[in-house]
Amino acid sequence: MKIRGLLIASLIFLVLAGLLYYSNHHKPADDSAKASTETPSILKLDEATISRLDIKKKDSPEIVLTKNSSGNWQITEPEPLGAEQATVNSALSSLSSLNAERVVEDKASDLKRYGLDQPSLEVDLTAKDKTQKLMLGDDTPAGGAVYASLAGDPRVFTISSNNKTNLNKTVNDWRDKRLLTVTSDKISRIEVDRNNKVIEFGRNKDEWQILKPKPLRADSFEVSDLLRKLTDTRMDLSGSDAERDAAAAFAHASPVATARVTDSSGTQDLEVRKNKDTYYAKSSVVEGVYKVGADLGTALDKSVDDFRNRKLFDFGYDDPNKVELHAASKAYYLIRNGEDWWSNGKKMDETSVQALISKLRDLSASKFADSGFNSSTSLEITVTSQDGKRAEKIQISKSSNDYIAQRENEPGLYEIDSSAVDDLQKAADDIKAAEPPKK
Repeated sequence: MKIRGLLIASLIFLVLAGLLYYSNHHKPADDSAKASTETPSILKLDEATISRLDIKKKDSPEIVLTKNSSGNWQITEPEPLGAEQATVNSALSSLSSLNAERVVEDKASDLKRYGLDQPSLEVDLTAKDKTQKLMLGDDTPAGGAVYASLAGDPRVFTISSNNKTNLNKTVNDWRDKRLLTVTSDKISRIEVDRNNKVIEFGRNKDEWQILKPKPLRADSFEVSDLLRKLTDTRMDLSGSDAERDAAAAFAHASPVATARVTDSSGTQDLEVRKNKDTYYAKSSVVEGVYKVGADLGTALDKSVDDFRNRKLFDFGYDDPNKVELHAASKAYYLIRNGEDWWSNGKKMDETSVQALISKLRDLSASKFADSGFNSSTSLEITVTSQDGKRAEKIQISKSSNDYIAQRENEPGLYEIDSSAVDDLQKAADDIKAAEPPKK
């Protein structure tokens, strides 16, 4: 019995071993090969080499997009217009590596049944002096796909309907709708003319400065917001009579402001007017008049004070290297060494010093003043930062119920609430020495 059981076990082992060997040496086709069969490539182009796109639709003028010498796309037919680069690039991205969902017929004898005898959409792609024609027909009965064929290829495919959506656009869909075509991060100057009152801004890297009506510190956030609204403004092309109606309204509208922006390519103008509650704009680089959003009109309809920096100090969230404060008969000298603060040879309590720095950092004008500063100074503060490269000095004097502050070598005056000055003086009085280390 034992010998018989051993023989049966050996037989089972040999069968299993044989199955394992067969499995290892007769693997099924991998998924990639299967996927290749199910989703054959229709177009395989280097997107960077595509230089022209011709789009023909039934009962519509042909649209031709070409790439210029600078690498930018433009509409050349049915009329010369700038093209929306992102829209064109999105279409090219999907076309240059276009795969089918499936092959319907390897050799189609009747294109009419697929709507390909008279395609609803024909697209010619020119790359490296070679043109390939893609034809799109009817939607599939189940939806979500469309029949397609390639000139010179007898096969009929189905492709995702999204590909047709990316191509089935009007001229207005393809065109660049920006009213200012400058490059936002390369703009060096902005000028806003409101009723012959000019505000001019200049940029140095990421910092903006008010140049006119006189040199003043600018709130870079406010100026950047104005720049964003100018460069983001798009023409409203809704309705067949939109441009004609906008031009008529513009002629009778009240001027709001004219903005001029300058980058390395030159200067562009945008004139904005308001008719009742609607704003219209006319650009120096785009023909026509267009309705624009109210946020642009609001951004332009501001005074110089709306763009001024209300902060008294510019050191921001950098830790200063030195703080010197004089208040009447009291004087405070603080120097940072590494992570520690010292005064007159004594290590100071970090929390109390940071409380004072926080008050200095937050010190802001409630409004701006033209006069009121006097020589009877209540406070004189100097903050040194950026490893000694920047020193900011302000003087604060009492004026009726509030205080007037002036930054050294700047013409502007800042009105400060008395409570802010009181809090600052209290923070200075609360500075104390650090407790000795516990033994």
